[in-house]
Amino acid sequence: MKSALKQWQQFFWQWRGVITITPSVAAIVLLLRCIGLLQTWEWAAFDQYTRLRPTEPTDPRVVIVGLDENDLKALNQSQISDAVLAELLNKLKEQSPRAIGLDLYRDVPVGTGESELADVYKTTPNLIGIRKVVGEVGRETVAPPPALAELGQVGANDLMVDGDNTVRRGLLNVQDPDGNTVYSLSLYLALLYLDGEGIGPEMVDEDTWWLGKTIFQPFETNSGGYVRADAQGYQQIIRYRGENQSFETVSFMDVLTGQISEDWATDKVVLIGAVGESSNDHFYTPHSSTLLSNAVDMAGVEIHSNLTSQIISAALEGRPLIRGWSEPDEWLWIKSWSAAGALLIWQIGQEGKRSRTSAQSTKNQIRGQRVLWVSSTIALLGGSTFVPFLYGWWIPVVPAFLAAIGSATAVTAYLARSAGDIRR
Repeated sequence: MKSALKQWQQFFWQWRGVITITPSVAAIVLLLRCIGLLQTWEWAAFDQYTRLRPTEPTDPRVVIVGLDENDLKALNQSQISDAVLAELLNKLKEQSPRAIGLDLYRDVPVGTGESELADVYKTTPNLIGIRKVVGEVGRETVAPPPALAELGQVGANDLMVDGDNTVRRGLLNVQDPDGNTVYSLSLYLALLYLDGEGIGPEMVDEDTWWLGKTIFQPFETNSGGYVRADAQGYQQIIRYRGENQSFETVSFMDVLTGQISEDWATDKVVLIGAVGESSNDHFYTPHSSTLLSNAVDMAGVEIHSNLTSQIISAALEGRPLIRGWSEPDEWLWIKSWSAAGALLIWQIGQEGKRSRTSAQSTKNQIRGQRVLWVSSTIALLGGSTFVPFLYGWWIPVVPAFLAAIGSATAVTAYLARSAGDIRR
């Protein structure tokens, strides 16, 4: 018994720095993370990984009819009238698309053609209009087109904007002020497309469902790098296909003047929305800014196109959704990096103590080992988080790095103080 106790005492003394510093630094990092002080850095790391990921090919199943300033000028209108919109929809209907998403608010008539547009609404069962659900009623919400509302052909076009004004999440459904569940525009369009493939959602439980080859689970308040995020409705982190104009886009005038092929919209999801700067419907995304260029925003209709494509691709090809680990797994990950940082620097320090050939050469050797360790840590942490990110896993980067560097710094300071005490 005494022998075992002595061995434990020797072990503790030999590794005292690692044993005491590792949990302390890990606890500090976890506390900073729980408070939310690391969230912005985690978002920045997520955005950088998104930009580093190879650009995915254009999804030919989703196309956009974009309204820009040239269209308004050519039509001599400040806002597209009901008559022009009815003509546009009729021309698209002729090509038999699987679904049409009208990402333009139409709660009140605009110009002439109200009856013509109402007739189009009533005779187009795969046309989905929009309403804004989230916010103060009558001030921040927008009602749907009345005719489409009566037919139940309305989806929510609300976007979730993070604290740094960036859209990283999208809604699949949300509850309106009356407690009714409203499908998002993206989910509604995706389900219409998948219905043509004979695919529909299969419920696993209240919040989990299979859709084709992928199981869908809702975003949670602490998913990925988020801390106490607003998780209302049923959200998914958006996996953008690339930067702006990642989907084939034509203008209003291209459609109205017959400048598109006769099968351009056939069997596709067509989203109609404003892309011009005057629309005030642009948002920052993870692709918006880099170190070498100014921030570039993305039109709301293209964000909805990304989410629509994401749902379809996940169901048909099994394209991975972005999701995070459970909190216990993330805590273990952070603690492991804290231990790794402390352990390696402690080992380097012990080797320095055992080497007595030349004081200066020993210092240079230790300094070089520490530089190599920091470089290796960055490379290993980057690789071990970026490769899983390519397959949809968002693993904490910043907390793990801070835990490793924090432990290494604390051990270095401890060794330096111990050496000073010995010299004195």
